[in-house]
Amino acid sequence: MSDNKAQDLIGAIKNKGKNLESEMSFFDHIDVLRKHLLRALLAIVIFTGLAFWFYDFLFNTIIMGPKSPDFWTYRMMCKLVQIFPSLGSDFCITSIKGKIINTEMAGQFTLQINSCIMTGIVFGIPYILFELWLFIKPALHEKERKAARGFVFFASVLFLIGVLFGYFIICPLSINFLTNFSVSPMIENTFTIDSYLSSVSTLTIGTGIIFELPVVIYILSIFGIMTPAFMRASRRYAVVIILIIAAVVTPTPDMMTMLVVAFPLFILYELSIFISAKIERRKNKELYGTTKGNNA
Repeated sequence: MSDNKAQDLIGAIKNKGKNLESEMSFFDHIDVLRKHLLRALLAIVIFTGLAFWFYDFLFNTIIMGPKSPDFWTYRMMCKLVQIFPSLGSDFCITSIKGKIINTEMAGQFTLQINSCIMTGIVFGIPYILFELWLFIKPALHEKERKAARGFVFFASVLFLIGVLFGYFIICPLSINFLTNFSVSPMIENTFTIDSYLSSVSTLTIGTGIIFELPVVIYILSIFGIMTPAFMRASRRYAVVIILIIAAVVTPTPDMMTMLVVAFPLFILYELSIFISAKIERRKNKELYGTTKGNNA
């Protein structure tokens, strides 16, 4: 009995040691994650500080740009009318109606803070993705690391392209429509600055997130959740979903505007199919090589 008790005690101590080791490992990971998050937060703080420093340019040129008839998009649209007169004079936008006001005591102060933080997050996205990669990288096998090589670069580039597309295409077209839309001449369009900033940030950052579709499909394809056969079979449903997204993102009755927004989404979907097919071919090649080696 005494030997059994001693063995039980030793077993309990060993199990306790394993549990403590597991707990320490978990807390070590939490500590590493905390360090990565702090560095990412520091990057956001730095970019936010730069936004405060250059706030006159940020607000007058960037944020209020789509509200000005001198905005790059509107000037290009007028040049297109000169080249293609069939587009009609309405396609050339020379004035943006609608008055923007502030209705809160601290409205302009919170506007500056919110817009600077938002700018800091947008410019800090590449570094945030880099810190995320540094945290995940040690848990990956060598083959997985090679497969995910370039993740930060491609994800950052796609996000940047999406932000630029949203800012220069979707945002001005939507603002022009919404500021000029009226159900009655007795109603004057007057918007709060919070509403304007919310619209600009949502359209811009939202488009940047949507442009991450190939990266999402890449990750899902690696885990076998998404396949090119499924995406090809679901293409007709994807077309409907993309058109719905384009209609929601651009609240205009103009079909041409909706198609302009939907076109890059179609390209992203086809690119995602290509990426998924490439991953599937690579997996089949590796599986065939392993099977062949075993048979040999």
